[in-house]
Amino acid sequence: MFPLTAENKRVAQLLLSTGTCPRCIFRFCGVDFHAPYKLPYKELLSELQKFLEAEEDELVSEVPNPPPKKIRLQEPEDRIDGMDSLSQNGGRKLSVTEDGSSSSKNLNLNVCNVCLGILQDFCEKEFIKKVCQKVEASGFEFTNLVLSVSFPPQLSVREVRSFTFIKLYVKKQSLSLGRNDIVQLKEAYKWITHPLFSEELGVPIDGKSLFEVSVVFAHPETVEDCHFLRAICPDCFKPAKNKQSVFTRMAVMKALNKIKEEDFRKQFPCPPDSPKAVCTVLEIECAHGAVFVAGFNFSSSGREDVDVRTLGNGRPFAIELVNPHRVHFTSQEIKELQQKINNSSNKIQVRDLQLVTREAIGHMKEGEEEKTKTYSALIWTNKAIQRKDIEFLDDIKDLKIDQKTPLRVLHRRPLAVRTRIIHSMETRYVDEHHFHLSLKTQAGTYIKEFVHGDFGRTKPNIGSLMDVTADILELDVESVDVDWPPALDD
Repeated sequence: MFPLTAENKRVAQLLLSTGTCPRCIFRFCGVDFHAPYKLPYKELLSELQKFLEAEEDELVSEVPNPPPKKIRLQEPEDRIDGMDSLSQNGGRKLSVTEDGSSSSKNLNLNVCNVCLGILQDFCEKEFIKKVCQKVEASGFEFTNLVLSVSFPPQLSVREVRSFTFIKLYVKKQSLSLGRNDIVQLKEAYKWITHPLFSEELGVPIDGKSLFEVSVVFAHPETVEDCHFLRAICPDCFKPAKNKQSVFTRMAVMKALNKIKEEDFRKQFPCPPDSPKAVCTVLEIECAHGAVFVAGFNFSSSGREDVDVRTLGNGRPFAIELVNPHRVHFTSQEIKELQQKINNSSNKIQVRDLQLVTREAIGHMKEGEEEKTKTYSALIWTNKAIQRKDIEFLDDIKDLKIDQKTPLRVLHRRPLAVRTRIIHSMETRYVDEHHFHLSLKTQAGTYIKEFVHGDFGRTKPNIGSLMDVTADILELDVESVDVDWPPALDD
């Protein structure tokens, strides 16, 4: 069943006569179900012509003695501004011949004056196959995909021009038509192409897929369509570092929403003329979202100095593989990778290596502030000490300290005072100038500065608590108390 009704026949006639393609006519007539858009273009054009010819036959039957020569289909009282210049704008006129049939020159050769060929050449199977060939040649692994398309911003200007033109007719016929009634070009394009891509590649289209196929269109012939907007709405077009042109889709849409209709019509004839050529494809790109590999004892749930060892079960880490071509690994392959890392050096060991999601990385980041860490340190004092001089440290619980950004990291961290908690301490006497100190602290505590005070930038500190000058000779991380990533069976 053809999707247009008698109510929008005349609108379809006007649009077709100005050079608008059948699918854009559907969009302007508010056809919001998918099936009609998916028909092959030539079949659509043929069905639309038959639909309009039926209307023409009705009009001809109402004329008592139709003249033998071609006459305008549009009645004089129905004429609207802009119709006289359609032929000058590269549009097409439907006419009725003496046998009552319609004629329209180059009906299936003209480039659509609204979508610039997007819903003509670039929705057909031949184009889809070309894109899919590039996708398959990219070498990416994927089980689904998301299709991203970027259209020239001037399409929005042309859509408004056609809408303004049709709006005049609708107003004279006491009908209603709003911008929101028009089906968005990108929606119609997806309705047509998504099933074709899915069929050709054998995978579903999924908006949440990590694998993205991006197609960027351009139309150099009409690139100046947007330029007048900058003169009228200069605040909408501000240069951006990552944008090659100020005429982005968002900027153009913002300007179109601000400009008055009368100002718009002064700048541009409505409807728009048909271009000589269709859009071009600037690029077809494939990209895959990051894949994360997590484990223990590499980096980066916090960081330690180069002279600090991480002992015990190690510390959580995650590696982000950017734009990976391969994304699926068996558990055996991951296990073999872990063994290869561990066999390559005696200075580092990895355990519980596994693939994780981006969301799971959040657990590690949350732990950077919320987790506790256990350290062991060898402390030196300038004064001779006895066992009794350090025993009081064992009784201190949840000691709050204020740490100004240490001098040694001030070049890479902002100056600030951070409050940290020393949950507990345990001492072991060595000799008159040395003792071992075990600490359980809040994550983010600068242990070296807590010992020597950093010229008074950490208060209180071991030196001030003992009334000595103290320094740290050795420091080890005994444990990082965060239950992530999950432990794996050997």
